[in-house]
Amino acid sequence: MFPVIPPIEAPSTAEEDPRRRVQFRLWQISMSAITLLATLWCFTLHPIVGIIASFIAKHVLVAILAAGLTPVPASPPGSSNRG
Repeated sequence: MFPVIPPIEAPSTAEEDPRRRVQFRLWQISMSAITLLATLWCFTLHPIVGIIASFIAKHVLVAILAAGLTPVPASPPGSSNRG
């Protein structure tokens, strides 16, 4: 039987600068839009080129999403916020 471990505390976004968060979200939206527009442009060249571009765009969009899912640590690694 596996031992029960309490969940790790989620990092707090209260200490993070709101302007930085907005800037990062705008970056995500703009990079996603550029990726989609480039993919649609590739479809105007040739359907096979567009299909290949859509395969690549899928991975790019997942990478952009994954970049936003990684929390930025508020404290340096190795230091514990728990008492």
